[in-house]
Amino acid sequence: MAEPVQTVRPNTRKIREGVVDSTSMDKTIVVRVVDRVRHPRYDKTMQRTGRLYVHDDANDARVGDRVRVQETRPLSKLKRWRLVEILDRAR
Repeated sequence: MAEPVQTVRPNTRKIREGVVDSTSMDKTIVVRVVDRVRHPRYDKTMQRTGRLYVHDDANDARVGDRVRVQETRPLSKLKRWRLVEILDRAR
């Protein structure tokens, strides 16, 4: 009898790094992430800033911390990310 083959599903969830912008909500932080994109016509590199609402279960992060976040299922109306780790603490 053959054993069932377990297929390994690759984790396709996005991971971003950014700086904590706000911690005024309970168990939620706002992280500012910067994407560098080329302008389609002028080929100049531009910075686009986005704000991600991130679930921080332990309320560990503080404003100015560099953090790594990962995409997850919808947790609320705006929250689609969760805190993975704090890379650098703010001084």
